[in-house]
Amino acid sequence: KVLIDVPRSDLAEELAQSQTKIQVLQDTLQQVLDRREEERQSRQLLELYLEALKNEDSILSKVAASETVPRKEMDVVDTGTSSTGTSAKTSLSDQILAALKEKPAPELCLDSQDLELVLKEDTEALASALRWEKQKAEALQQACDQELSKRLQQVQTLHSLRSTSKGKKTLP
Repeated sequence: KVLIDVPRSDLAEELAQSQTKIQVLQDTLQQVLDRREEERQSRQLLELYLEALKNEDSILSKVAASETVPRKEMDVVDTGTSSTGTSAKTSLSDQILAALKEKPAPELCLDSQDLELVLKEDTEALASALRWEKQKAEALQQACDQELSKRLQQVQTLHSLRSTSKGKKTLP
């Protein structure tokens, strides 16, 4: 990076080379730096993609598990006739509520499906279930919305990269 930033004339004088050769050298160094940055970004996106695949697998396994629950039990939870107190007012699972209460940044600990559930939840019901003030519950929902948007943007970037890389493979 330092060699790229040095004025061409100073570097040419120091290395006793022509400015044309120094320009070629600096251009080559810039290309190497650009390639390294692209590789770093590609690795990050690949890691995000793999994480998304794991999340997708966990979502599929949750869906499969929920399909095995007898319909009668689901009706009891859906109608709110459960006798569990404040949690009857919310459709969030005890696991999600525990994560929301205990974690300093719960939006980072929940998967995307759980974030959507938190966003869909009525703010007052969420505040009541967590025994929080309504403002704190609203702030939590905003943080969940921002995290979900960020994840969606990352997935869109992955799709864009995938389509771009497919296009490059067909070129000579």
